This record gives sequence, structure tokens and C-alpha cells, in this order.
Amino acid sequence: MRQYLSIIKYVKISKEKGEAGVDRKEILTVPNFLSIFRLLLIPVYVYIYLHADKPSDFFLAAGVLAISSLTDMLDGIIARKCNMISRLGKILDPIADKATQGVLMICLGLRYSNMWVLFTFFVIKEGFMAIMGIINLKKGRKLSGAKFSGKLCTTVLFICMILLIMFPKMPAHMVNTLIILSAFFMVFSFVSYIVAYARHSGDLVSIGKERGK
Repeated sequence: MRQYLSIIKYVKISKEKGEAGVDRKEILTVPNFLSIFRLLLIPVYVYIYLHADKPSDFFLAAGVLAISSLTDMLDGIIARKCNMISRLGKILDPIADKATQGVLMICLGLRYSNMWVLFTFFVIKEGFMAIMGIINLKKGRKLSGAKFSGKLCTTVLFICMILLIMFPKMPAHMVNTLIILSAFFMVFSFVSYIVAYARHSGDLVSIGKERGK
């Protein structure tokens, strides 16, 4: 929700500045294409995982997720190293992240019932982020970027999920350990964002100032 509101605001700003629409130079970038590619991988993963019936199928599903994780790292590196950071990219990247994470947890929830607890944490966290994003957008503010805790949470989550996908016959206690580990880092990330919003820290920047850079 927060990212979709940013897209609407971005297009509105472009029109107010007299532009024909979103600058094509900000759309046709390698990082943006990688984010779109990650979105396109979601139905591929879902189909493979839900129809998996032998070890090679689960390894293939994990491979698709690993490729998604790799492109997630690459788009950020390319954007910074090649000066391809764009406002649209800052919107597409988290959308691809959250969509992938949400769908992944739903799929795994069909096999591991405790995964729904993690999914509940995920919905609460993202719901909070959406609400705070709306409130701060109305005040002309936004987070300057993803916090380290959020990136760490994403990394741990993907590693744990890939392991759960690769080894569907993993012992229950190991499955629960991976879910608890993911939940711990998710809660840690959630708390760090609550603190950032509550303190109105340097993590919040004026949208006007950001456009003026």
C-alpha cells in the first residue's frame, strides 16, 4: 500500500512539473528491469512448488527463489555503482520484496502450519508500515530508505525459506527453529521501524528536499 501510494504521488508530481509522465530514463534502467523480473518469477515459483512431488522439483523451486534473491542484491549494487538510483526503483524494489515474501510464506504455510504465525507477524508489520507511510506522506515526509534491520531480516528470511523449500522432509524441530529465527529478525526489524517513526529520526526526510537533490 505504501509503495502504491508513492507511485501515485510520483506520477502526480511529474505532471505538476509539466512532464509528459514518468521520465523514461527512470523506467528503462537495469535495476528496474531486475525488480520486474523478480515479480515475474513469483508465479513460476508458485507453480513449481505447488506441483513438486520429488526432490529435484523442490530443488528447482529453491533455485528460482535463489535467483530472485540474487537479483535483489544485484539491482541495489548496480543502482549504486552505476548511478541508476531512481524514485521508481525505490518503489518497485520493496514491492517485489514484499510480494515475494508474502507469497512464499503462504505457499510454505500449506505444508508447515506454524508458518501462518510468521505470516501474521508479516501482515502486522507491513500493515503498520503502510499506515505510517500514508500518515507521513500526508505530512510530506518519508523514510530515507530501507533500514539495515530490514535488509538483515530479508536476508535471514530468504535463507530460512530456501532451506525449508529444499528439504521438505526436514524434522519438525528444525522447521520450527527456522521459523522462530525468521520471526525473531522480523520482530527486530519491526521494532526498529517503530522507533524510527516514533522518534521522527533522521531516517525520515522531506519529500520536497529529496526531489531537490
